[in-house]
Amino acid sequence: MLVLAPLVGLVAGLLGSMFGLGGGFLMVPLLAMAGVDVRVAIGTSSAAILFNAVSAVVAYSRYRYVVYRAGLIISATAVATAYLGAKLTRVVDVHVLKVLFGLVLIYVAVRVALVRGGDRGVENYKLTWIPKTYLAVTSGGLLAGLVAGLLGVGGGVINVPLLTFLGVPMHNAVATSTLAIAITSTSSAVTHYTIGNVDLQLLALLAPTLVVGAQLGAATAKRLRSPTLRRGFAAILVFIALRTMLS
Repeated sequence: MLVLAPLVGLVAGLLGSMFGLGGGFLMVPLLAMAGVDVRVAIGTSSAAILFNAVSAVVAYSRYRYVVYRAGLIISATAVATAYLGAKLTRVVDVHVLKVLFGLVLIYVAVRVALVRGGDRGVENYKLTWIPKTYLAVTSGGLLAGLVAGLLGVGGGVINVPLLTFLGVPMHNAVATSTLAIAITSTSSAVTHYTIGNVDLQLLALLAPTLVVGAQLGAATAKRLRSPTLRRGFAAILVFIALRTMLS
């Protein structure tokens, strides 16, 4: 696995930053299939995502695609409910929730694929901040954190659709989701490190190519038209949904 780790980091970094998902959806199953303990795979992936997300945020900030206020609100509220979600795994039938959540994700994937909008990202995009917007963004952040803690699914699956449904262009939604992931993954990485779930040798092999992959992913996303980016995101969402239901 150590030999393949840089390649895993490159691919996960590219796809994670391109679609605002962080890359954990690919790293965790690949590491687990390679024989890494599932807890260590999740913990190391959580720490590795931080490198990917920060690198991607730098790239998207250069393109002026990030809606900072939305990203900060989402991340702050997600951190608040992630711990609660983790605690609920002890009292809730997670298997039933995974099936229901997977079905919802497939529905959301179809909706995202059908959303109409501009062809490209918008520099310095301004979201109209009315009470309804604050409520939607705050609720989305709370839900993203809860889902992440309860089902181990990255918040990007909530962040990106939420922002697109609010009218944010797809490129800007991806960039903003990446900012939220960069902040929330910091908390997750520290937690996993303190309980011994981070393999530092594996992390050292993943991190450099995750950083490079993030730059490549952001640059690729910038060149793609919004409909193509939405369809690609929808396809990955279906993959995550099926993996969640079958895990």
